[in-house]
Amino acid sequence: MRLQGKSAIVTGGASGFGAGIVRRFVAEGARVVIVDINGDAATGLAHELGDAALGLRVDVADADDVAIMVKSTIGFAGGIDILVNNAGVGHKPEPMESLSEENFDRLFEVNIKSIYRTARLVVPVMKQNGSGAILNMGSTGGVSPRPNLTWYNASKGWVITATRSMAIELAASGIRVNALNPVAGETPLLKTFMGEDTPEIRAKFLASIPIGRFSTPDDMGAAACFLCSDDASMITGVALEVDGGRCI
Repeated sequence: MRLQGKSAIVTGGASGFGAGIVRRFVAEGARVVIVDINGDAATGLAHELGDAALGLRVDVADADDVAIMVKSTIGFAGGIDILVNNAGVGHKPEPMESLSEENFDRLFEVNIKSIYRTARLVVPVMKQNGSGAILNMGSTGGVSPRPNLTWYNASKGWVITATRSMAIELAASGIRVNALNPVAGETPLLKTFMGEDTPEIRAKFLASIPIGRFSTPDDMGAAACFLCSDDASMITGVALEVDGGRCI
């Protein structure tokens, strides 16, 4: 029960890595607001988890939706102790000059600007409390890029740098900021990154991971729980690679 009495927001929390984080947080005693653009999935997971969870349909690319998210969380849980910026989008492998401006703008809005939007509203709440933990979802792509995913890689590199800068600025306010860098995992984005899901392409991806498997939602839940708990009270500005050794 490392998160007993804590209140948390997890964006993109209805599936994939986000759902793994939500489940672990609830199991560890937190009250969790599950935020997802798929509102039915968010409310369905909340119903499964019981009174400790609330599901909300939120598009993190919409400032009004983010404001509703913050207000609803305070109403549900009484405050905000933990923010997990997990929502993200990718793009199919293609030459950097081929990605449409529309797809680039969506990457920017969801992977980058959403962190700015949530910080503007959540950081003041945490500063008033004198404590808090923010966890951003980076990627091994931001450290060791794969070809033909250039703009996705760049967005995750931004997340890692933003995490470190946020950590420096907010440390004096009692707020810790860290990131997770997962390798490809069994999530809705896997097929997007691979272009198509075939045994041959899976084998190629797995060959780059020394441990020999993809990241799982449980892996992310365990790492996120540690970094957002008091066990990590001396850890800030870290982008933790949960990647089976891919970035070595």
